[in-house]
Amino acid sequence: MIWQQAILVKTGLLPPFSYWSLLPMPLSLAFQNLPPQMRATILMIVALFMFTCMGIFIRLSAADLPVIEVVFFRNALAVVLLVPLIMRVGWSSIRMQKPKLFFLRAVINFGGMFCGFTALTLIPLAQMTALSFTGPLFVTIGAVLFLGEIIRARRIAAIAVGFLGTLIILQPGFTEISVGAMMALASALSIAMASLIVKKLTATETPEAIVTWMVAMQAPLALIPALSVWQWPSLESWCYLWAMALAGTIAHLCFTRAYRLVDITALQPLEFIKLPFAVILAWLIFSEWPGLWTWIGGAVIFASTVYITQREARAKKSLRPNAGGRETKL
Repeated sequence: MIWQQAILVKTGLLPPFSYWSLLPMPLSLAFQNLPPQMRATILMIVALFMFTCMGIFIRLSAADLPVIEVVFFRNALAVVLLVPLIMRVGWSSIRMQKPKLFFLRAVINFGGMFCGFTALTLIPLAQMTALSFTGPLFVTIGAVLFLGEIIRARRIAAIAVGFLGTLIILQPGFTEISVGAMMALASALSIAMASLIVKKLTATETPEAIVTWMVAMQAPLALIPALSVWQWPSLESWCYLWAMALAGTIAHLCFTRAYRLVDITALQPLEFIKLPFAVILAWLIFSEWPGLWTWIGGAVIFASTVYITQREARAKKSLRPNAGGRETKL
């Protein structure tokens, strides 16, 4: 879901966080003296590693708990971690202007989260990571269908190439497409739809409201079905759940700051390192090793999303920006 957060950051949707105090003073000063591009690169690498760790802890938690319960704790613990932020900026900052749109976004995002968490328990972590690269492809298609954005032949071709990468991973006709792989794609599609709603919310809502109400609404949405299969976490499971929440929070802190330092196009190529991170951690912890086609398909999907992002950035900087019939020829 990193590409989804990029939308939040670049639209000013994610609030600034103070993370300098987490570092010893000499390291903090040395880090702040680095060039912005280098600081952003370091922060992005840390964020991507922590997002991968979060996936590991999700799977470890789901080994003893129902997936829907893990989804509940992911959101409930996030609420706990957000309370200090809301207290600092004031409770009025989370007032909603369009509650129905908030709820629709929460329902769709909740579906994507459940599918993604389920996929993590059914397919190798590397395959899940590679298929998650399809998210920006779905966002681009959704922006055309629902937001009226216009794209030309080059980006259409890039989308087609991206989905060709998906076929390389899934290999339909040669191997059976697993339920886990379909859940991974459903997750990417759902989160892409939620991202389009986020674009609408940015016009009227505060950053604190967007971030807080997502997890605050998703927690009860998950709790209701979770009660039917409820199991109290063991001490070990509690450790995994809090580690999941902490890893996600650290990733969020580093990610938001990285995208505030430099443009999204400067950092997106780094996101491919999620795949080797996933491969290494899954090999160490779960003894998983991906096949060659996962590497090839993941690279093809990722290359197409980078191309699309670059073309969109050029379109925004064009002297003839998109404006109905005056759409730039990209």
